Amino acid sequence: MVTASMSHTVNPAHERLKMELRLRGRSIASVARELEVLRSTVTLVSQGLRRSSKIEKALADAVGTTPAELFPDRYPAEEDRPTEQT
Repeated sequence: MVTASMSHTVNPAHERLKMELRLRGRSIASVARELEVLRSTVTLVSQGLRRSSKIEKALADAVGTTPAELFPDRYPAEEDRPTEQT
């Protein structure tokens, strides 16, 4: 009997993003090639383990949305932002 242990947990938002990319004929790798960065770097940003506004924007553009909509946990809503005082 062979048993496999799962050394990582599934990130639903990352899996959903990969599916959206596939539906549009894109992939994490294609975004990485376009930006001339490592695929693993794009994966880390997609999973929320690293931040890069350039990669977040490229991923959002690839699926036809904005970084704030794609990564709402990383971009506070307008009403949550501190107001600028003059």
